[in-house]
Amino acid sequence: MGSSMDLILATGNKNKVAEMQPLLPAAIKVISLKDVGFEGDIPEDFDNLEDNSFQKAKHIWDRYQTNCLAEDTGLFVPSLGGEPGVYSARYAGPQRSDVDNIELLLQNLENQADRGAYFKTVMTLILGGVAYQFSGALEGQILYKAQGTAGFGYDPIFSHEEGKSLAEISKEAKSHISHRGIALREVIAFLERGTGA
Repeated sequence: MGSSMDLILATGNKNKVAEMQPLLPAAIKVISLKDVGFEGDIPEDFDNLEDNSFQKAKHIWDRYQTNCLAEDTGLFVPSLGGEPGVYSARYAGPQRSDVDNIELLLQNLENQADRGAYFKTVMTLILGGVAYQFSGALEGQILYKAQGTAGFGYDPIFSHEEGKSLAEISKEAKSHISHRGIALREVIAFLERGTGA
């Protein structure tokens, strides 16, 4: 990329910032919501990732008129009718507790033979007021109990490889295969094409 660019990462989740920042090219100056003094919650009022992701990015763009990247991610379990889906972060309640969410999901899956699941991320990039969307998905299974201490969210119970959770693999390995990593690589490729890098 020829010139540097400021990009607000429109998420209050420091784990997501830490996961995404190292993957972005050095020419992109990542700005967190904390850096711009944003406090409170970004609205996400829709029942699908695409609209929530767009709403978050637009909220930040309208306020700061700075290029921004927002994402919405969900864990979808088809045998539970797609739950927790867009409500993944607050599945067990507004306290947004990873431990509570995992406990509730394992409870709801107790009598289910089919433990297939997938993560999906939709990212909205707003550049100069124009929005672009990118997505990534990762298929896997829900384990019977939490395993590993790395990662966050549902990582300890989501297995992409036989028997191993996302919380048991390195950050690098996770970003290589993860839904968020896939979507972010699409964003980066788009940025590099657009800037003639």
